This record gives sequence, structure tokens and C-alpha cells, in this order.
Amino acid sequence: MMQRAALGPPPGELSPYRYFSRSEWASLRADTPLTLTIQDLEKLQSINDPISVDEVIAIYLPLSRLLALYVAATQGLFKATQRFLGAEDGKMPYIIGVAGSVAVGKSTTARVLQALLSRWPNTPKVELVTTDGFLHPNSVLEREGLMDKKGFPESYDGTALLRFLSDIKAGRRNVPAPVYSHLVYDVVPGQEIIVDRPDILIVEGLNVLLPNRPGKDIPFVSDFFDFSIYLHASEQDLESWYIARFMRLRETAFRDPRSYFRKYADLDDGTAREMAREIWQRINLRNLHENILPTLARASLVLTKGTNHSIERVALRKL
Repeated sequence: MMQRAALGPPPGELSPYRYFSRSEWASLRADTPLTLTIQDLEKLQSINDPISVDEVIAIYLPLSRLLALYVAATQGLFKATQRFLGAEDGKMPYIIGVAGSVAVGKSTTARVLQALLSRWPNTPKVELVTTDGFLHPNSVLEREGLMDKKGFPESYDGTALLRFLSDIKAGRRNVPAPVYSHLVYDVVPGQEIIVDRPDILIVEGLNVLLPNRPGKDIPFVSDFFDFSIYLHASEQDLESWYIARFMRLRETAFRDPRSYFRKYADLDDGTAREMAREIWQRINLRNLHENILPTLARASLVLTKGTNHSIERVALRKL
């Protein structure tokens, strides 16, 4: 069902989404200028997630144009409400969620959007936070027997994440967020980033669109989102990309003595490839099936990638 939702409904079946081919979506760019250089893109892309100028022009410029319109409309409504109430309590940041599987390219998408949106005149201050920082420390996960479920909903400090988003949405100043290190595979004690009333906050993470479990009458993360994006790809491509990234990291970050994955750096290629496949299937594929893919239909926008990482189909939720 979710796979079909990304590709489009059967002929004649109504859908809450409007579907666009790559060329149809690209035509919505209108006269939006390209404000990123090739050098900018090289700094923004993640390992094994290539992104071209053509991809930015065809997909991300129309998206940034759409988001700029949405943000401007929301800002106008907020100001009108302030005038009606006679209130002067600052501004309310626009929050965008970016969800999807491990290895699908969420980090690159989030960084490209941040760079583009920060160049619009009405949104000069765009911040990016990943939910990795809200993972419980490894010491807690080990004590609770959750290391093999890292990235699953129960591995996060949901209370801290909800408090952070509530403070941001309320317009609080200097809200701290914890920092995660992919090198040591853990939250960094004593380190934090400060988010100070941005125009836009982008929140990137695996499970950010997941609703609460039955019986829990508390807000969930996506309650705070004004817009959400789900990056979708086939399971075969996701596995292939994950393994390719693992193999590349073996030659780079894994060789750092501080790396949590240092033990994999000296494996022969065949053993390393099988190890990556085993990790993918035991942890990441299970998380995808149980927690991530079921949230696809909750997104405002679904970007479906092809085997070469380029986005082939766009689905935009009807207002």
C-alpha cells in the first residue's frame, strides 16, 4: 500500500495527493533563481548520496518556491492574529520535518533545503536539527537492551524532543538541543547547539512522522510540523545504498581510532559486505517496515527516488 502511495493511485481512484512526474514538477520552478554553486553542493551532500545541479534545479528549486509561499502565508496569518489579539509576543517559527529510511538521503535533502530557504528574503534564519541528538546515550541503550534497536522509537528520549519542539514553537529564545557524533556513535556529553527563534526550523529524522502508540494521550513530534517531507525509495535500492556507504566508510571514518565501527575497517571486502547486509536486514530493514514506511501517508510531500538517487516522482498533499 505504501509503495503504491509513493508512485500514484490506481487509475480512477481518488487520492489525497496530487502527483507529478519529474518534468512536471520541474516546470513549477518558474523564475526561481539558482543560488547554490557546485562547490556549495559538494559541501552539502552526504557520503554516497550524490546530488547534481540538475537535481537542485528540477526538484529543490520548485520545492523551495512552494515552501517560501507557505511560510509567507503562515507568517501573514500569524501577524493578522497578533493584530487581532493586540499581542506582541514575538514570532512563531515554521517547522519542516524530513523523514525516511536510513541511507535514503535525508541529511543531504535537509541541508540543501536549509541553504536554499535561507536565501529567501522573508526567511533569512533557517536552522537544522537532527533527532539523532535525542537518542538515549549508549550507556542507557545497553542497560535497557536496546542497542540493536537504535533508531527505533523506543531508543529516543521522546520527552526531551517534545519539550524542545514545544519551546521552539512557543518562540522561546536560546533553546538547547543535544549533539550526536556519528564517529563515536553516541550523544556527546556536555555538547549542545542553540536554536534562537529561527524563521524556519528543519527537523530531520527516521521516525519524525510516527504517531503515538495507542493509549498515550500526549502530543507527538509531527504535531509541531507545519510541513513534512518523506523521502521514499525501493527496499532494494536502500539496501544497496546502505552497503555502498558502509564500504566507503570502511576506507574513511571507520579507520579513525575513535570510531565505534573501527572493528569493521580491517575486514576483507566480502566479509564487510556481508556484515553490512546483515546489519541492514536485522536492524534498518525491520525499522523501515515497522516504524518508518507506515508513516509515508502522513507526509505533506513524498519524494520518490530512483536507483541513481535522482527523484523521479513527487506527490504533494492536497490542501
